[in-house]
Amino acid sequence: MCGIIGYVGTDEVVPVLLDGLRRLEYRGYDSAGIAVMEADGIGILRAAGKLRNLQQRAYHEPLHGTVGIGHTRWATHGAPTEANAHPQTDSAGAVAVVHNGILENYSSLRRELLAAGVELESDTDTELIAQLLGREDGPLSERVLKVVSRLEGQYAVVAVHHEEPDVVVAFRKGPPLVVGVGDGETLVASDVTALLHRTRRVIYLLNGDVAVIRRDGVRILDADGGELERPEETLDWDAGRVEKGGYRHFMLKEIFEQPDAIRNTVLAYLDQERCGVNLDGLGFAPEDFSKLRRVHLVACGTSWHACLVGKFVIEELTGLPTEVDYASEYRYRAPLIGEDVLVVGVTQSGETADTLAAMELARDGGAMLTTVCNVRGSSSWRLATSRMLTQAGPEIGVASTKAFTTQLVAMVLIALALRAAHGRADETDCELVGELQRLPLAVEQVLAVDRELYRRGTEMLGDATDSLYLGRGILYPIALEGALKLKEISYLHAEGYPAGEMKHGPIALLEEDFPVVAVALNGPTREKLLGNLMEARARGAAVMAVAEEDAEEVHQVADLVLPVPRVHPLLQPVVAVVPLQLLAYNVAVELGHDVDQPRNLAKSVTVE
Repeated sequence: MCGIIGYVGTDEVVPVLLDGLRRLEYRGYDSAGIAVMEADGIGILRAAGKLRNLQQRAYHEPLHGTVGIGHTRWATHGAPTEANAHPQTDSAGAVAVVHNGILENYSSLRRELLAAGVELESDTDTELIAQLLGREDGPLSERVLKVVSRLEGQYAVVAVHHEEPDVVVAFRKGPPLVVGVGDGETLVASDVTALLHRTRRVIYLLNGDVAVIRRDGVRILDADGGELERPEETLDWDAGRVEKGGYRHFMLKEIFEQPDAIRNTVLAYLDQERCGVNLDGLGFAPEDFSKLRRVHLVACGTSWHACLVGKFVIEELTGLPTEVDYASEYRYRAPLIGEDVLVVGVTQSGETADTLAAMELARDGGAMLTTVCNVRGSSSWRLATSRMLTQAGPEIGVASTKAFTTQLVAMVLIALALRAAHGRADETDCELVGELQRLPLAVEQVLAVDRELYRRGTEMLGDATDSLYLGRGILYPIALEGALKLKEISYLHAEGYPAGEMKHGPIALLEEDFPVVAVALNGPTREKLLGNLMEARARGAAVMAVAEEDAEEVHQVADLVLPVPRVHPLLQPVVAVVPLQLLAYNVAVELGHDVDQPRNLAKSVTVE
């Protein structure tokens, strides 16, 4: 949510800011703007809608300078209008601010400023920050230190002041900010993807940090103005990995990157010699895992679906009772946490606000805390005491694909580690490890399926306003994920259900040609699932199924089968979800929607 970019260097800043904002478009936004330190003050350009609208303004109303800040806004306080776009300024136009987050004391600060005679020009909480900074005295960093204690809520803020034309100041509490250190230039952004084309040397700011950014580097201060040391890291991502590489959309590219992402995740943690997982790579010793008696998995959205699969895998391999919670609900239900509980926060970005809050609750309750995330150095990475980094690489498409399948693999790896620590490992572990190593090849087979099948599937779904996705057992969460993908990018309504629940309400929806999509891979409940599909067919529904190509019993029931290869039962979710990703993608493209940036959605949800 909301993209932030700041630059202090020697190059013309407008192209740098616009390019950085382009690389942050995937986060979701509804307006954009830039502020440039010009010779006679701060030049501001803002535009509602897509970034191209801002680019057109920048072409017709050029700004010149080598220092500036930029922003893409996802509306919270105030409609997505030009007046509410960032940057926001104080009344004198001396301070310009971009901001990600929500001020919880917005109302009281607004009343205070209005009572003091300040004329507010927007509905945003961001303008309040600019006005507060403008009313203080001294260098911008000192103004920030005076104001920051008055801000309640979560925020990442980058600001400039016209009296310090070579300085950008950034501060955060909650949403991420990362500094990029280049040669003769320094940048700050909400995400490393905005920096990679200029530098791979980064410094992650922590909560409470105030960064004073100049061309020759950065000073980081604490709340009292004392200097702090933060480690510089060199990222192993490169800028080429966040380009489309000839694919029509990032989402399609990322779907086809899944074999490599899975392979890299497996190889990063697998101990092939003893058919298990390298616990040193996780950051836990075997004795740590051996004292665990319960597991809590917390996440949001697609990551929550990965946790549902993880529950099946962990309980089957370890016998440990495993609970799955929406992170947004976890901290409000007084969960039973103790030293014998492992809490796993699963988040693609490592910055999901609700997941971080759930992890903090678990830490404070004495639980062992780990994270599964895709971004080294992210907030969840730093918060956890052990970490599993999925090796998906940058994921730009808002609808998660390769991050999800690598999370599924991570759940199996965690389960194998727990299983070994509890003394349950046996020869079947070697079988599963071998299957994990072959899994990328299985996904490649799925990706090689005849495109004609997806064209037919697109026709079945694209003409309908509603659809029902069904699965059972470990594949039920994949039905949920398939329905979510369709909703996210095609805007068609879809619901995922355990197939056994169809008769308890959803069957009332069925009528002639109503699409039913079933995840029907081989397993102990497939016969029962086929019975559910026969009930759907009897009511005129059009049935599509994901199943093995040689599953004749499925072909007899379904109007269309999207084939997948046979794999280990615990790995079926990985191969089963890929056809559903492709199906959703093709439907959305056929309907003419923006696949990579679906409306109203943000890649990284950094506020509650």
